[in-house]
Amino acid sequence: MSILISMAAFALASSISPGPVNIVALGIGARHGFRASMRHVTGATVGFTVLLLLTGLGLHELLARAPALTRAIQLAGVAFLLWMAWKLARDDGSLHPDAHGKGPSLLVGAAMQWLNPKAWVASVAGMGAFAANGDALRVWQFAVLYFAICYLSIACWAYAGTFLRGRLGDPSRMRRLNRTMAFLLAASAVYLLFSGDTAPASPRGIA
Repeated sequence: MSILISMAAFALASSISPGPVNIVALGIGARHGFRASMRHVTGATVGFTVLLLLTGLGLHELLARAPALTRAIQLAGVAFLLWMAWKLARDDGSLHPDAHGKGPSLLVGAAMQWLNPKAWVASVAGMGAFAANGDALRVWQFAVLYFAICYLSIACWAYAGTFLRGRLGDPSRMRRLNRTMAFLLAASAVYLLFSGDTAPASPRGIA
């Protein structure tokens, strides 16, 4: 039971804290409403859980042997975050649903996790801390627990965005929110690019 509590605490701290995926969930909730934002929430949760499982089952070994691939993933992730920031900064702030469609799809949410450098760090660190010996049962336990906590955490950010939606009827206010989120996304991308925190290490080296 103690190991499950530790897993849950790690998953909650990693999932609920501010980050690119949660910032986007907040924005989608504010712009499209809670129901539409659940596609992003579900996609991001499934995407991260698959990444976590593959890491626990040996993906980290491939990354350790292919530093060029690791670097390519890092740069693609940073570029993706900057692209998202640019899109947010250029948004006109309109809240009319017909003007912007139904919001990001489930697939976009999943892809965002795979291009999110912090998701790679969290998956490697988590598996290194709780399943460094490669125990398949422990890997699956951690993945199932993380799925539930990750889903609820991202959903909380989407709900917070929906709460703000009622207070952002003026497009100018929505534009200010969008530009604030764009700045946060761009800042996180620059930080990840220069901090060195995007380099996935072997779980056995983290445990």
